[in-house]
Amino acid sequence: MDPISQGALGAAAPQAVLGREKLPAFAFLGCLAGMAPDLDVFISSSTDPLLFLEYHRQFTHALVFIPVGAALVAALLHGAVRHTLQPRETYLACLIGYATHGLLDGCTAYGTQLFWPFSDYRVGWNNVSVIDPLFTVPLLCLAILAATLRRRALAAAGLIWALGYLLFGVVQHQRAESAGAELAAARGHEPHQLSASPGLGNLLVWRTVYEHEGRYYVDAVRTGLTLSACPGDSVPGLDLRRDFPWLDPGSQQARDVERFRWFADGYLAVDPRVPDRIIDAGYSFVPNSIDMLWGIDLDPKAGPDDHVGYVQEARRDQLGRYWRLLTGEDCPVRPAAFG
Repeated sequence: MDPISQGALGAAAPQAVLGREKLPAFAFLGCLAGMAPDLDVFISSSTDPLLFLEYHRQFTHALVFIPVGAALVAALLHGAVRHTLQPRETYLACLIGYATHGLLDGCTAYGTQLFWPFSDYRVGWNNVSVIDPLFTVPLLCLAILAATLRRRALAAAGLIWALGYLLFGVVQHQRAESAGAELAAARGHEPHQLSASPGLGNLLVWRTVYEHEGRYYVDAVRTGLTLSACPGDSVPGLDLRRDFPWLDPGSQQARDVERFRWFADGYLAVDPRVPDRIIDAGYSFVPNSIDMLWGIDLDPKAGPDDHVGYVQEARRDQLGRYWRLLTGEDCPVRPAAFG
């Protein structure tokens, strides 16, 4: 999730667990330790634009790295709290704060390699958005109040709120997936690899994606008191031989496509607007659209050792479309597909 969410959860956790007398120091350490794993964003290459995709949410987020990461953070920060905490207390606060990071990231759709180095499987439980003010703001306020007033119960309340919100996201995810399956059935489709992920900043509007006969179908589902849906776009799944017959299977660009396929959980398609661009069809700012959030550009004139280009895009005209989905303006009240 975003750094503020990670810091807030990291601050609340050691305050709730370790005691009441030293809460400001615990909050300080837990906050920074909770954000520390995202320092992996600095692992990048000027010649290989996909390197950061492989290392972000990799070893720094893995379960086995938690004690090591916590020790590094504690070693760097203990000088700031040495008059208040013993080294053991500093390490425990950092350990608890650091441990929250990967688990919280695993709740998003992006995917986190919690089991590295034993597996490169990217855990993504899809029960919260990467940015969600309803999750973050109450948690942040309670963590700050706990440190300011030195009341451990407030930090515990923050953890209860966070856990309750994430559990609510599990319920909403199940409802969205079921709705996606019903929409597919109403079309006479047998969905393969169906997934549902929350729209940015909420647990109300969800994006569902499934594959049927080589084509991806994306829809928006509103999981309010009653289910409603706004059917969306579809696009053919990527077929390298058909879409890029000129691409040498042994070239670096071809290997980069497979690296991007792993990152995108297989949801690859050619950008309808840019012929030599491959996009991650699993994500879009507007949940029922194929509009790209990130993708890679291939170059027919590239050499055998040249990498693909990496592109990101977010257009302002998408805000209005997303707002109409949030308000339900663009979604039927209760489609026939839901019975």
